[in-house]
Amino acid sequence: MAYSNFIPSVWAESINRELERACVFVEDCNRQYEGTVSKKGESVHILGVGKPTIKSLDRNDASGEIDGAEEIEDTSVILNINQVRYFNYKVGDIDKAQAAVGGLMDALSSETSEGLANEMDKYIANMATSSDVKKLHATATVVNKGNVLSILDDAIQKLQENDVNTANGVTVTVSPRFYKLFKQAYLSNDTNNSEMLKNGKVAMYGSVTVKLSNNVARTDSGATDNIMIRTKRAIAFVNPLTHTEAYRPEKSFSDAVKGYALFDGKVVRPKEIININVKYA
Repeated sequence: MAYSNFIPSVWAESINRELERACVFVEDCNRQYEGTVSKKGESVHILGVGKPTIKSLDRNDASGEIDGAEEIEDTSVILNINQVRYFNYKVGDIDKAQAAVGGLMDALSSETSEGLANEMDKYIANMATSSDVKKLHATATVVNKGNVLSILDDAIQKLQENDVNTANGVTVTVSPRFYKLFKQAYLSNDTNNSEMLKNGKVAMYGSVTVKLSNNVARTDSGATDNIMIRTKRAIAFVNPLTHTEAYRPEKSFSDAVKGYALFDGKVVRPKEIININVKYA
């Protein structure tokens, strides 16, 4: 920051910050493994097993024999911690003194924290396009006011057919343009707005929580939204370390702050997540 930018004799009481982007994707992940990792390159082995086959026994069978022991399918996956995001900025001593009344350093710190959170949120949102996530449609379907609720119903049905109990908590995170159509079609929104608007929540559709985010993954040059509908167990997420340190750069009268965040995520229950891939007329 140049000294010439901090000349005014009267400073505002606060710093005007950039608009905060709502980060909602990470909130609906399974974070129980976070305490088991601490540095880049470490991994979490998430154990899982398939379902045993239930068989019938004929009581009239004189032999009384049963089949041999079944080998249960192993559904274990490994979550590697490889994502790194960093920052490094400085504020000159004169600039900092001039801006002290406005809380410049506090404002920059908040912007940095929110920026890191947004990077994590976008990373999770983009998992909708991974090969581990089934698409609702083979190719993106045009969504409009007339079919938007049917498309949601189809996605919910797919989860239910995968033995997902939607009454136990399912979230669909939609883009603003999808939400506009949803709102036009679904007029009986939950009236508890003060509670619903927290963390991007905008409505309930049956037992499914509807959330709004600008981080919904887009493909086809932005024409297609890849909207996630999932349980909280579908994606595992870890953010084992966020490091920040202050220092004095050489050859300048300034304070500087640098740091980084480690994180990663993985689809661990693919039957509990669907990509609602839609485009617009």
